[in-house]
Amino acid sequence: MAALQYLEKQRAAQPELAEWYASMADLYQRKLWHQLTQKLDQFVALTVFQAGDTLVQLYHNFIRDFETKINLLKLAHFAVIVSKQYPEKGAAVAYLEEVIEKLRTSGERRVDEPILYVKMQVAALKLQRGEIQECKKLLEEGRTTLDSMTDVDPSVHASVHWVSSQYYKSRQEFAEFYKSALLYLAYTSVETLSEDFKLDLAFDLSLAALLGDNIYNFGELLAHPIVKSLLGTSVEWLYFILQAFNAGDLTKYQELCGQYQSALTAQPALVENEKKLWEKINILCLMELIFSRPSEERTIELSLIAEKTKLSLDEVEHLLIKSLSVHLIEGVIDQVDGTVRVSWVQPRVLGIPQINALKNRLDNWLQKVHTTLLAVEAEIPDLLAV
Repeated sequence: MAALQYLEKQRAAQPELAEWYASMADLYQRKLWHQLTQKLDQFVALTVFQAGDTLVQLYHNFIRDFETKINLLKLAHFAVIVSKQYPEKGAAVAYLEEVIEKLRTSGERRVDEPILYVKMQVAALKLQRGEIQECKKLLEEGRTTLDSMTDVDPSVHASVHWVSSQYYKSRQEFAEFYKSALLYLAYTSVETLSEDFKLDLAFDLSLAALLGDNIYNFGELLAHPIVKSLLGTSVEWLYFILQAFNAGDLTKYQELCGQYQSALTAQPALVENEKKLWEKINILCLMELIFSRPSEERTIELSLIAEKTKLSLDEVEHLLIKSLSVHLIEGVIDQVDGTVRVSWVQPRVLGIPQINALKNRLDNWLQKVHTTLLAVEAEIPDLLAV
């Protein structure tokens, strides 16, 4: 009855939590494992347990007594929470590896999910210890396992994509980090994240979007609620820059660079990639120019592009070649006439202003169709009668 004795001891030591401990003792004695799991889920989320080793003691003195009798994925969740309270990363890894072994020998079905979830925390800890290659190996194995599974719990998906994002962040692979972090958010409820965590992730995602190779669509990020975490903070300038890039607004970007010069220069990655950022917003300016024109007016003078992007004609040709090479647009450059005929533009996630512009174009198209219909009716009245 060591588990009950531990609860009674904690109940006496923490009278403010006496009802919690009494409730867990009751559920434990009645062997209501599902209800006990739900109670524990609420219990470990209390603010009082976010520091110290209280949860480590709770696991070893109470949860361990019935750990294989509860939902194994929930056990994995508890184990990961507990591992974060170990002061030494090595001790946390050893603890998690012990949990993995217990899961393997439990004899229960569907142990792949909880094992993968715990393994990803091991990978995260190894990354924090600088064991990059070991993290990479666990991550590759985890992705392979995930691809072979069906009906996987969202938390398991999220764990793989989160560790993947942190691995790419450590290597400054901006585009891969961006993709992995967005996938992590696809399997995570933003409401469950702390404000500090959301702000840090929004900041990292925004920088990655700006600096990542072949990322020319900011609509998906701007539409995600997490990016609003930047507003009202010392880094809200990053949100405004994202908006300028999404709109291809070169003038606005120049204004922001002047307004927030000190904040921008404080970010080494932005300073080192200044030329790349200018090239990217010029490309987005080009795409916005193409998008804003009706489909029958997609033959554009190079001089007009030069005016909008503030580039020379030679630089405009380089910009077009770059856009064609990364398949952002399809078309033909006519150097003799000094024009480019664009036949296709890469689809984008549109913001409200862009959707309004598209609506206006559709309204104009409908008006043209209606006018044509009236003209046909006037010219051939007998046709409709038939």
